[in-house]
Amino acid sequence: MIPDKRLEELILDQKELFLSRESGTQRRVDFDRHCAHEQVVVISGIRRSGKSTLMRQFAERYKDFYYLNFDDERLMDFELADFSGLMLAFHKIQPGSKVIFIDEIQNVDGWERFIRRIHDEGYKIFLTGSNANLLNSELATHLTGRYSKIELYPFAFMELLDFEQIDYRALTSAKKARLLLAFDQYLEHGGFPEFLKYRDGEFLKRIYNDILFRDIITRFSIRDIKAFRQLVHYLFSNMTKEASYHSLKNALGFKSAMSVRSYIGFLEESYLIFELFKHDFSLKKQYANKKKIYVIDNGVRNAVSFRFSGDNGRLLENLVFIELKRRNAGVYYYRRKHECDFVTEDKGAPSSAIQVCFELNAENREREVDGLREAMKELGIRQGMILTYNQEEKIPAGDGADIVVVPVWRWLLEDPVPGRG
Repeated sequence: MIPDKRLEELILDQKELFLSRESGTQRRVDFDRHCAHEQVVVISGIRRSGKSTLMRQFAERYKDFYYLNFDDERLMDFELADFSGLMLAFHKIQPGSKVIFIDEIQNVDGWERFIRRIHDEGYKIFLTGSNANLLNSELATHLTGRYSKIELYPFAFMELLDFEQIDYRALTSAKKARLLLAFDQYLEHGGFPEFLKYRDGEFLKRIYNDILFRDIITRFSIRDIKAFRQLVHYLFSNMTKEASYHSLKNALGFKSAMSVRSYIGFLEESYLIFELFKHDFSLKKQYANKKKIYVIDNGVRNAVSFRFSGDNGRLLENLVFIELKRRNAGVYYYRRKHECDFVTEDKGAPSSAIQVCFELNAENREREVDGLREAMKELGIRQGMILTYNQEEKIPAGDGADIVVVPVWRWLLEDPVPGRG
């Protein structure tokens, strides 16, 4: 048990630090909606993506609140039984508040039952966690229908433009030039807020190593650290490519494909990489087919892995995938006779088909268009899209359907979520 006096001092220290932070660039989240309902608000995402800053932005909407951050070595011995003492300390310091903000809640085993109890007592609760499985734990059982989820990624392009104070409305030639320069930087260096603030490439390497050692190697007691790091490096260097667990096992000399599968699962839990499944109406075949690998941020990828000539197309594709995730799209890749980079779903039905190429030219035009047309015809999609660096066009797809060619930067300026911003 943590002594009451020590806990009270820690609460005061942490809240003072929390309030001293700048609220930063406003994230494109529907703040009013999340504050208006009584549900627990769960903010999950990769380390250093701005979860605590987003929580600070939510806190500005409340006069009184409690705050605690479990990513603090002084709370390493905190146990489930300490939660009662925590609530007592909260009320002793500041009586009467019914709003609680808790950072990195997953560091305490059994936290779900405590959150359920205080939610039932009428508290408005905001939580953050760096684990994608935060809501696949007992929380889903204990708080069914009682929570809303925000998955936070590094800055979207519009958020980066807000940060840089670049006006992307009513573009003039001068504004467009500045916007395209910002997009080039975004494509290369990604959107981690702290990197954008200090422009220090070592920061991106530290994020990568912190996640590998603190969130994965230590947490999951990985013994063969060298083999694990080789796998991660290989995946980062070969992002957007198809792979199977068996092919990775053979390429990297693992004894078991199950070890590869487990390691990739750990990486997904930490939001460092993502597996993209091949579209198939059979779930069994989806799991059996090769997966495509994408990574959380181009900047981290470029800071820690090999670069290849012609990488810009892969960087563009990875950027589009992360934006689709940010927009909560159900997304797959398509491959039959031809290939389509992304098929999205809305309420379980295919809704759009998207190809990504840096430049649409005579060498790749037929391949890109044929892949879209095949996916659109088989899946009953009326409009396809080819996202490029900076081209615009409309291509008839047959049977009254169209393919539009759009610059990625223009597509990124669309905000599909009403009420955000």
